[in-house]
Amino acid sequence: MGEFLSGLSYFHFIRPWCLLLVLPALLAWWLTRRRLAPRWQKPAGMADHLAHALSLDGKRGKGLLPVDAVTLCSALIIAGAAGPSWTRVPNPLVAPTAPLVLALEVSDSMARRDIAPSRLDRAKYKIQDILDSRTGGRTALVAYAGSAHLIAPLTEDPDVLNSFLEGLLPDVMPVPGNNATLAVGKADTILSAETSPGAMLFVADEIDRADIPGLQSYLQNDGAPMIVLLITEDENAAEELRGIRGLRVVTMTPDDADVQAVSRHIDAAYRAALAADDRQKWEDRGWLFFLPALLLSLLWFRRGWTMRWGAGLLAAALFLPAGPSHADGLADWFWTPDQQGRRAYENRDYAEAAGLFQDLTWRGLALYRSGQYEDAAEIFDRLDGADALIARGMAEIRQGSYREGAATMQQAVDLDPDNALAVRNLEIAQAIVDYVNESRRESSADDGADEVVFDEEMEEGQEAQPIQTQQLELQAAEQWMRTVDTRMQDFLKIRLSLEAEATE
Repeated sequence: MGEFLSGLSYFHFIRPWCLLLVLPALLAWWLTRRRLAPRWQKPAGMADHLAHALSLDGKRGKGLLPVDAVTLCSALIIAGAAGPSWTRVPNPLVAPTAPLVLALEVSDSMARRDIAPSRLDRAKYKIQDILDSRTGGRTALVAYAGSAHLIAPLTEDPDVLNSFLEGLLPDVMPVPGNNATLAVGKADTILSAETSPGAMLFVADEIDRADIPGLQSYLQNDGAPMIVLLITEDENAAEELRGIRGLRVVTMTPDDADVQAVSRHIDAAYRAALAADDRQKWEDRGWLFFLPALLLSLLWFRRGWTMRWGAGLLAAALFLPAGPSHADGLADWFWTPDQQGRRAYENRDYAEAAGLFQDLTWRGLALYRSGQYEDAAEIFDRLDGADALIARGMAEIRQGSYREGAATMQQAVDLDPDNALAVRNLEIAQAIVDYVNESRRESSADDGADEVVFDEEMEEGQEAQPIQTQQLELQAAEQWMRTVDTRMQDFLKIRLSLEAEATE
């Protein structure tokens, strides 16, 4: 209920001047009601109470009249036309799910087995459930004990995070302890580089009292929203944390109720941050008022309620030119193609959404999300602006046209040098091109022709053959696994030790 009320705190009308139409509607209602008021006079020589009881006209005008329904229906239509809104329209070129930094406590206390199979294992299970619920969301993983380390940057692939989760044990952490303040700093660095608002999720058995002032200071200074999932069966462990303003605390449950609560908090934090972003348009929700007005209008078919002007409307409808007919189903009666496409997009049915959208930006994004990168690039090529160039460049990179993608990103940066998303994507695109060139040179110099990926006769200025970035990562991982016989736990232990030494 608190999240619902928080969302309603942004309620306003996009076109408030439309509400002035309520005044003539009320005036017409009052005049009509007054005209229909009974004109009755008491017969001479009769007591007032008897005259009133014997009169049928005395009861006229007290029930619900057609004019009342018409006025209420008009008021609802006027309110809908005024554009009620309390949420922003998310940028279609940005992921619809908030980026999330998962901070996992990997201390000695997390190895306790009072919660089967252990606190740490249970925390990993909960994290996997959260990742499964974040389809398409970008998530980073931070591990902390006496020191904090970025284990995996923001990624949409949960398998990458799951592979690192398996190797996270207390003995891989170079410094023992439980310093959540360091994890906050590490997570804030990640989220500060993002253009869309994100959130932090701490998964721990407790937050040390020494870290509470740091958390309070961070949240009071407009830091990213923070959620804590406590892996403990002690209900009192959350009491002190719940006193921190802005901190959402969820305690572990044997079912997935805690995971659902965490997901709601993340979504609420994203919506709140989006509502505060003046760069995004407000979402018009006037249709919510039109639906009850439509249902109320059904009363006009009731016997004795039919308006005299109903015949006039019917006659006008017969003489109006007929528009093109549609037989796409009942949904076309109530929602526009873009609204239907938006519903399909939010349900992650991107292929269907691409066929429904008439708005080119949303259609291009739906094509991109459904993997139709070439068609998406053609759509974005018709649009103007840096955002369209960024989207086109991303589609070109996805289909393997790395140099074209880098060139398109460069155009976006030239058009809008202050666009952080364009600058970041240009760096990534250029890094892919450099990787392709370097891999081509190494492949050309390698005697093992069986593993050549690129055309050896290709000049450096030519386009590389289309390959997927995931294939490059897979080949690198396979080569590393062939040359290094170790476990993820050992790898993380060496890596984190080197990071700790470098910071000393």
